[in-house]
Amino acid sequence: MLSGAWAELVAVPSNALAVLPENVTFAQAATLPVAGLTALLGIEHGGGLLSRSVLITGASGGVGDFAVQLAKAAGARVTAHVRSEARAQRLRDVGAHSIALGENLSAARGPFDLVFDGVGGALLGEALGLLGKGGIAVAYGQTAGPTTTFNLAQFYATGGARLYGFILFHELLSQPASGGLKRLAEMISDGRLQPLIGAEAKWTEISSMAQRLQERDYAGKAVLHFD
Repeated sequence: MLSGAWAELVAVPSNALAVLPENVTFAQAATLPVAGLTALLGIEHGGGLLSRSVLITGASGGVGDFAVQLAKAAGARVTAHVRSEARAQRLRDVGAHSIALGENLSAARGPFDLVFDGVGGALLGEALGLLGKGGIAVAYGQTAGPTTTFNLAQFYATGGARLYGFILFHELLSQPASGGLKRLAEMISDGRLQPLIGAEAKWTEISSMAQRLQERDYAGKAVLHFD
């Protein structure tokens, strides 16, 4: 486990830092080190995405919302999976070409070149069945549980399909955070990326904010402010 997350001061290597453009707020910047980098580095495992088909599950979350925007910016045809229509319009506004609405993926129209999954559980099993030839599923989360089952014969028959387990802190061992943070901050600065901040509060309200997070009371990221 990492330590020091709540420290007032922390020493970090320079290759974990990036200059913040003047027109990017601290609240916007706070969404980048985990959610933004996970989306950026995760979808890069799909290779060049120009005119390719991408499925993003859990798309109303902080990582998923970034992933929709980044995949769209890379030229992909983006299908965003979300459970409620109330959160679907935001995804359309930031670049999703189609919405797969519901608890499962019955509304998703594959095959997909890239599946970017933060849900896990049964949904990941469904998503693997929607991969096209040579496609890759990048799994970074398990909000629906750590266990999944899928049709192995179908997976074999697809041809060259892959499942990649993604943990951000492992990725950062081979590529420092500074480059990705710089790219993301510049995209916010020039309007190509719009962080979704679903809730803001003082740091003293962390307990209630954590409870709201568990209840999925807001979309995107929560930002805590220190006076």
